[in-house]
Amino acid sequence: MLFALSLCGVQTRNCVAATVETLLMPGKLSAAHAKLEETCANCHDRSNRARMTQLCVACHEAIGKDLAGGRGFHGHMLNADKTQCTACHTEHKGRTAHIAEFAREGFEHKQTDFPLEGAHASLGCESCHHRGQAYRNAETACVACHRGEDVHKGTLGTQCGDCHKALAWQEVSFDHDKTAFKLRDRHGKIECAACHFGPRYKGTPKTCADCHAPDDVHRGSRGEDCAKCHTTAGWKTAKFDHAKETGFALNGAHADITCIACHRSGNVKDKIAKDCQGCHASQDAHAGRFDRDCASCHAEDRWHPLAYDHLKEAHFALLGAHEKLDCHACHTAELSKQKLGNDCKSCHAAEDPHGGSLRGDCGQCHGSTMWRGGVKFDHDLTTYPLIGQHVLASCAQCHTSLKFKGATHECIDCHAPQDVHKGTLGRECATCHSPNGWNQWQFDHAKETNFALQGAHAKLTCIGCHRQPPKQVKLPTECVGCHQKDDVHVGEFGRQCQRCHSSVSFAAQRIQ
Repeated sequence: MLFALSLCGVQTRNCVAATVETLLMPGKLSAAHAKLEETCANCHDRSNRARMTQLCVACHEAIGKDLAGGRGFHGHMLNADKTQCTACHTEHKGRTAHIAEFAREGFEHKQTDFPLEGAHASLGCESCHHRGQAYRNAETACVACHRGEDVHKGTLGTQCGDCHKALAWQEVSFDHDKTAFKLRDRHGKIECAACHFGPRYKGTPKTCADCHAPDDVHRGSRGEDCAKCHTTAGWKTAKFDHAKETGFALNGAHADITCIACHRSGNVKDKIAKDCQGCHASQDAHAGRFDRDCASCHAEDRWHPLAYDHLKEAHFALLGAHEKLDCHACHTAELSKQKLGNDCKSCHAAEDPHGGSLRGDCGQCHGSTMWRGGVKFDHDLTTYPLIGQHVLASCAQCHTSLKFKGATHECIDCHAPQDVHKGTLGRECATCHSPNGWNQWQFDHAKETNFALQGAHAKLTCIGCHRQPPKQVKLPTECVGCHQKDDVHVGEFGRQCQRCHSSVSFAAQRIQ
């Protein structure tokens, strides 16, 4: 404070306007920022120096929008979103300092929104950037500079670049396909002035008759849409898309007949039948039995021979014996009144030896070449696949009737005479025996019953213990369950016989 007062004593007039912030700043601000220098907080945040850029764009809103949108010189700079303003703009260098200086020579204009191309590249900066005007405010629209050269007097708008090139103003390129009238064939070779008088572009007529009425030999009797018959390749090149215009394509023999062959009244506007029967009813050998759609079988190039894809059209392939049948063997009435099924039973129900008991597709067993020969059946598709010795068995060994229903799946039902256990081990023969051979069997007594056969037990026959089916009577696993009658101790030593006796021999003792 004393220092400030001493300065006032030396130069009282200047001290009146001075503040602590202006006395401490490193130098005067530029003229553009002079009004901000009394309050440092306008540009500086003492608690966060990195916030200075945010304070800058708060005042320079237009530049802030460029940075955010990636536009303009600032928006196109490398790492524009991370660079601080102070990296390029340094203040406190005095009122006359230029804080926005940059080298105009060698400046890359492609860093702006307006790259200099063609004739623009040879222009001086002053041609577009006027003295006293900010560089960013230079006009970018063609008409801003070339209004005096616009021979169209503004009638085609301001988008000069749609037709003119930057390389030279007189170099014109226009895509007529972007208009409502595309130039094709002969139209693409005529001069613009042939249609656009004046020059006048808006309101140019687009119909054929607007230009070609003098060339119309029909004198307007066919209407104004000349393009229905004529093409742009040449006025004398006539065409008529019969399929598109009438819904009836002229193919095969139809393409060679004259118009009067069908349009017998001479007036093409009179409606005529479009289906085959309309003209060919007298040639229908089927007398209408196969409906009116003759094209399902007959082709347009010749009435005979016929061509019909039965698989594609009827979803039923004619294979084997079916291929040799006459159409009327199956189709005995009009198609609309007789709906034939695609399954075998629709025709062969009377020949079914199974009496309708098999509801599946006959084709699973029978072929289409011979009904009674070559019968095949995949037993794996049933609930009982044939494996082992069962594959060699004939159908009749298990199926006693042609109904093939009710055949048993249980082993014991077929193999009871071979059951040496006489039913004492139950009906689940497959637990021990294999379908590869009745004598090929194995049974892991320890795994299946949790009782290992050891010692004298291993020599016993099954019936030695199992005198009734296991599912009916569950045998005990403790010694006394079977050997109580052999207990000479009469139960005095408890039920744990294995503490003294072994399974090798009941008489042997192992107590010490």
